[in-house]
Amino acid sequence: MIRHRVRLVQALLAVLAVALVPASELGAQGKGTIKIATQSPLSGGQAALGEGIKLGAQLALEQLRGNLTKQGFKVELVPFDDQAKPDVGVANAKNIIADKDILVVIGHLNSGVAIPSSEVYKEVDLPMISPANTNEKITDRGYPSVNRVCGRDDVQGPVGAEFAAQTLKVKSVYVVHDKTTYGQGVAEAFKAEAEKKGVKVVAFEGTEEKSNFDPIITPIKAKNPDLVYFGGIYDQGGPFFKQAREKGVKAKFLGPDGLDSSDLVKIGGKTLVGLYYTTAAAPSTSPQAKKFGDDFKKKFGKNPEPYASESYVATAIALKAIESTVAGGKAPTRATVAAAIRKVKYAGMTGTIEFDDKGDPKKASYYVMQVTSDNPEKWGENKEAKRLAIAAPPLKK
Repeated sequence: MIRHRVRLVQALLAVLAVALVPASELGAQGKGTIKIATQSPLSGGQAALGEGIKLGAQLALEQLRGNLTKQGFKVELVPFDDQAKPDVGVANAKNIIADKDILVVIGHLNSGVAIPSSEVYKEVDLPMISPANTNEKITDRGYPSVNRVCGRDDVQGPVGAEFAAQTLKVKSVYVVHDKTTYGQGVAEAFKAEAEKKGVKVVAFEGTEEKSNFDPIITPIKAKNPDLVYFGGIYDQGGPFFKQAREKGVKAKFLGPDGLDSSDLVKIGGKTLVGLYYTTAAAPSTSPQAKKFGDDFKKKFGKNPEPYASESYVATAIALKAIESTVAGGKAPTRATVAAAIRKVKYAGMTGTIEFDDKGDPKKASYYVMQVTSDNPEKWGENKEAKRLAIAAPPLKK
């Protein structure tokens, strides 16, 4: 009799233990794991922007994975450091596609890394949503698995040129780029449009120099242009513009979204106050963007870098696509998720995102911003000088 009671009590305790386990944990044990990967530079000179991409995705995952968790899935973020190097990005991509639980990649920061890495993703229909890659080749290849939530260099470059000609009223410009796919591409687009607008391009040259820019600054001073345009990233553009100003260059400064980082003023200080940059990253002025900034700072103890918000949006779109394709408690295939991403309409802090037939936003916003303070904490308060909403060019047949 006692033995029977002991067994009964044990059985009741077992039932009670199961009942106390949250349904989400029970489901996760039975339905497996869904992973979203990020690829961005988490080390080296561009780590500030790269970490922003990772953390934006992490915040989105933590806030928005609830529906998938309720359906019984464990949803995880898997960050990869591509070091801003194409070969590292490709090596990471091979590891990513080998993990069958990874259904979407959020990345990259650098177009020169994204292009070869996405060739690897394409082999297995693994969808990529880029928060930051602006080179036109990203989407002009027409791959059904490749998308971006930001704009394009062949639009961003002309936006900068139009601002230079129409608003700044410059007559001459000296164009420098960093010889990367991204930097040279946006510089070429700027140059072509500037010439159409009647601005004289007095020089166009590339450099891989990181510290001593005298060989470029000397001819800039000799030609005395109204504007100096730099196509590249803040870790090179910051020292270049700082040295140019300190050595007597009086021209206005302008560059693309690669300069959009608070680290720019950490590098250049007061010498870069007044510099203009174009960007597809929305200013942190809307209520949604402010909430994102507050949530980000509460979670991570710092303000979001540019492209953290775009990474959040890209991850939100990925989760929405995955949710729409989960059937019968089974995780969807990568190809199914890729197709679903193209059907998502997402209204968020960067505007309403819908993809065209090549993976570009049907309409993207572009901003011209001006640096107003040498305090990195006030980067989000930079002045909006101009805003344009422009459709991406159609896919070339």
